[in-house]
Amino acid sequence: MAGGTTQAPRSTTKTSSLFTLERDAHGLADRLPDLLIDAKRIAATVAHGIHGRRRSGPGETFWQFRQFQSNDSAQLIDWRRSASSDHLYVREREWEAALTIWLWADLSPSMGFKSHLAQVTKRDRALVLMLAAAELLVRGGERVALMALTQPTASRKATTKMLESIATNLDKPIVRKSRPPSTTLNRYSSVLLFSDFLAPIPAIRERVEVLAAAGATGHMVQILDPAEETLPYEGHTEFYSTSGRERWVADRAESLRDEYKARLAAHRGEVAVLAGRLGWSFMVHHTNRPASEPLLNLISRLHGAAGGYRWHTADHTADAPAEPVGTP
Repeated sequence: MAGGTTQAPRSTTKTSSLFTLERDAHGLADRLPDLLIDAKRIAATVAHGIHGRRRSGPGETFWQFRQFQSNDSAQLIDWRRSASSDHLYVREREWEAALTIWLWADLSPSMGFKSHLAQVTKRDRALVLMLAAAELLVRGGERVALMALTQPTASRKATTKMLESIATNLDKPIVRKSRPPSTTLNRYSSVLLFSDFLAPIPAIRERVEVLAAAGATGHMVQILDPAEETLPYEGHTEFYSTSGRERWVADRAESLRDEYKARLAAHRGEVAVLAGRLGWSFMVHHTNRPASEPLLNLISRLHGAAGGYRWHTADHTADAPAEPVGTP
């Protein structure tokens, strides 16, 4: 598990074999447009609960009227509004300041896994969540960028440009590695990472600490197939590594379940502790759950850096956000 290996179904249905993973990798480019459509649909669903920043400050968008105070300049008085009242009123504008948010989705071979308990691969879900988050952030006036691949932009075509960049570099190591690429971040940026985070802890720690040292705040979303969480297999089962070169046979897979769960919990605990020590958030999402759940939770977590988003929780009672793990 800690080495990023993928658990395959029983030998009668070797859906996670090397050939399946290769076909999935080659077919990813063809699926990218459909994934973008899914991302925009999910973003539109979540956007119904979002309002813009509600903070007074420099900007052009009207926010509210408030009563004139002694320390206010007379030039701020809205005479039309004040004429209909016994009080003087000031027109406040909504605070506007774009935040740069860097995104990364793990497209390494381990993310190509899909068990019989889910409808999508971890890789597809990571891409959909990343693109949907970018779509929502751009709508909120933020600047987004794909780590090491694109420059920050607030363009409404940002997600399309991200997708084009991924398609162009799909066969390059910078896209296929299981940890974020090295890149120069603007100070006070935010980072959104979507991965199964099953790589060795030292490798995860090394790259994440570099990003944090640059002054970036971070949010880590661990994406797992439900089978990776529970190891539901029984009897004679064959397990394959993500490369397909390693194979291991268990006579009674169910006998491994308790130890496997303990190791997974320990590994996740170390990732959560790392995130908490850096002041980052960490949450877990399973691919058999709606993508809107972690997206709503994730965007709401950005409110501190992005100036404050407000939410209509009544609109999402059926889609409760994913439960955070080990967050500060």
